[in-house]
Amino acid sequence: MSESVPTAGGRYAAVVDAAGARVPIYTPEFAADPHRVYREMRDKFGALAPVELAPGVPATLVLGYRTAVRILNDPDRFPADPREWQAGVPADCPVLPMMQWRPNALRNAGIEHARYRRINTAGLAGIDQYGLQGTVERVAVSLINTFCTSGSADLVRDYAFPLAFRVLNHLLGCPVDIAGQAAEGFRAIFEGVGAEQGNKLLVDALLRLTLYKRAHPGDDVTTRMLRHPAELSETEMVHQLATLYGAGIEPQQNLIANTLLLLLVDDRFRGSALGGSLSTRDALDTVLFDDPPMANFCISFPPGPVLLDDYWLPAHQPVVISMAACNTDPAIRDKELAGNRSHLAWGAGPHSCPANSLAYLIAQEAVDQLLDALPEIQLAVPSPELSWRPGPFHRALTALPVVFTPSPPLPEV
Repeated sequence: MSESVPTAGGRYAAVVDAAGARVPIYTPEFAADPHRVYREMRDKFGALAPVELAPGVPATLVLGYRTAVRILNDPDRFPADPREWQAGVPADCPVLPMMQWRPNALRNAGIEHARYRRINTAGLAGIDQYGLQGTVERVAVSLINTFCTSGSADLVRDYAFPLAFRVLNHLLGCPVDIAGQAAEGFRAIFEGVGAEQGNKLLVDALLRLTLYKRAHPGDDVTTRMLRHPAELSETEMVHQLATLYGAGIEPQQNLIANTLLLLLVDDRFRGSALGGSLSTRDALDTVLFDDPPMANFCISFPPGPVLLDDYWLPAHQPVVISMAACNTDPAIRDKELAGNRSHLAWGAGPHSCPANSLAYLIAQEAVDQLLDALPEIQLAVPSPELSWRPGPFHRALTALPVVFTPSPPLPEV
């Protein structure tokens, strides 16, 4: 239901009323077929749809590509600072840890955002991409050797997750025990199940990492950030690391797994990726268009009511970019995706992901190593039987079971 209110220019615009109209995007039913839900919302609401991120947590989901680009490049009207919003949110809200204010680039605007982003960019800039490729290869080979003789594996549990986990911890210089606690915390935050406790686990783990790297500096992202002239406090450092963990494990795992699924089920890639004209990079770009690992994110919180596309967006209510829906917007979608990287999977504007080239490199190397080692790999179950983890933000397989001809271990590199 909606009501009309006058604008300053005397026009009338629709205000979406939450009563009975909002679409829940946190349920297993949504996770099973989100693109159907996006189409239905687009048909009913247009470029902006009323949704619930969790029970009783209203938001506006942006489904239109051009509308999303305008929002992402307008940080004055659409800042990323959630403090006014979260003041009215209960502490046990399942999406609060994912959306709450932190002293980092993701959840700040203006001068503070710029300061934090410079520190993160400086930490990432010291990564040797050639050396990173070698790190991914070593990790991939060691993981493949744990299951290549068995003839079966779950590529989420046995490959995509541990690879993303180990590579990120190598880049951050993080000991295994601390990393395990951080990963457990973030998994709860992404799924919105036990998120409050997950947030506590995460913050505790990242404080331990901060103190460890102050005492044991190295050639890693954490040390470079700690040594930045901005002189981060321990609390600030914890929340820079939270951003890196949030981006570097769960989305990276999902990008690898979703790309492997595409290669296993889509004949356009199944043949070409193993010897044809299309590359793994083309498969990655297709996934980043159609099933990006962060499907709904890039959250902003308008400080006042905003008139956009003939809708009034309420003040201090989340505006969430649906990268998955915007990328498949019929108004811009071209059938030919090869070489096209205009997707919004990395965001856009001042909050765009500063590590997208690293994510591409890690995912491409991970996929190529697996396909080179096990070229006859196949799904162990029909693709419709695969399940997706619920949650409003990610596009994440529960498991990716495969079978293949057993092969001897690869030489360790």
